[in-house]
Amino acid sequence: MAQAIDTITFARAMREKIIRPGSRELLIAKLTGSDQEQDLTLPANCDGLGRIRHFNRIGSPHWPENPLPIDPASKALGLPRADRLQAQVFQNAACAWRCWYCYVPYNLLSGDSSRGRWMTTDALVKLYASEASRPAVIDLSGGSPDLTPEWIPWMMRSLGDAGLSETTYLWSDDNLSTDYLFSVMSEEDRRTLIGYRNYGRVCCLKGFDAASFSFNTTATAEGFDRQFEILARYLKLGIDLYGYVTLTGEDPAAAKTGVPRLIDRLQALSESFPLRVVPLEIISFTPTDKRSKGDDNRSALTDRVQRDAIEIWSRELERRYSKSELSRNIADVPLQ
Repeated sequence: MAQAIDTITFARAMREKIIRPGSRELLIAKLTGSDQEQDLTLPANCDGLGRIRHFNRIGSPHWPENPLPIDPASKALGLPRADRLQAQVFQNAACAWRCWYCYVPYNLLSGDSSRGRWMTTDALVKLYASEASRPAVIDLSGGSPDLTPEWIPWMMRSLGDAGLSETTYLWSDDNLSTDYLFSVMSEEDRRTLIGYRNYGRVCCLKGFDAASFSFNTTATAEGFDRQFEILARYLKLGIDLYGYVTLTGEDPAAAKTGVPRLIDRLQALSESFPLRVVPLEIISFTPTDKRSKGDDNRSALTDRVQRDAIEIWSRELERRYSKSELSRNIADVPLQ
């Protein structure tokens, strides 16, 4: 069995591979020719560095709706309710974790310069602006954008300089793997991030307890508690914050206590925050199929865990919140 990842040490090493602060360059993953390309519904765009993602509210029949980032983007841009939204995605080329279910091949998560291209945010925005039918939403993904938190305010300034900040909604993913937004980012960049109107950030919680976190990420178990510490600091910034959670692991019995405790911890941070959190269903992609090949028992077990866990999650929300609270637009759920 591979040694568990020391998140703090590995995150530092990955960051050094994908950012040049002096020249404000980032290593962006090249999607053309990658294993991920096979799963794209449309060809890679923006000179092979971008892709169009279709966010769908309605997923599997047994799974809750996913309004992210559809509802926050629609609210910010003054658009009517929709069940589908297109976004322009760029991925930075490293991650501190190796989630077994990640749809990105591991070789695009290792900071390998041969599988990416050094880009400024001005250059990324220029590529985006040159697309004939560009979406109104940009999703900064990965990889792990929290390794390079400067990416977001740099992108905000570039959109402003290009005259696109009022008509473009910026959405960024966060793995809660680092505190770099506080320990590395400058105060000026933080002010830019906090003050930008058309912006939403989604933080992905990995698992429902320390054991499932470690199983999912291949990282040491203390990272589970650290996610909540980082999330608590984000909530104090006053930004438009949301969550994803992957409710899977290898112990079906653990979900019975793990999921309610997870919601307890989220409510302790902000009473209504669980209503801003969307469970993500784990499904197969080309990279995940290659990783799990020959291990059908594990696939069946983890699927059973997530199916049991989502039932518990849904019951817990119904027990804790009123029907009117549960039916509220996710973008209108207050952050206390």
